[in-house]
Amino acid sequence: MLGLEPGSSLEWVAEDGRVAVRRAGTYSFKDIHLALFGGKTPAPKSDAELKEGIRKAVRKRYARG
Repeated sequence: MLGLEPGSSLEWVAEDGRVAVRRAGTYSFKDIHLALFGGKTPAPKSDAELKEGIRKAVRKRYARG
């Protein structure tokens, strides 16, 4: 009924006090890119720019204040 084979991925979803099991969706790189960037290609960043962005995000998330 679900089209399952050995090695198939499943999702367990809790809804309205019930648990539903369904075959997990598979997404391509293109699907994920469209979801994240809406079809726009972000500008390339250097390693230093990426590291600084990560530092800022971590500081913001874990800053005590």
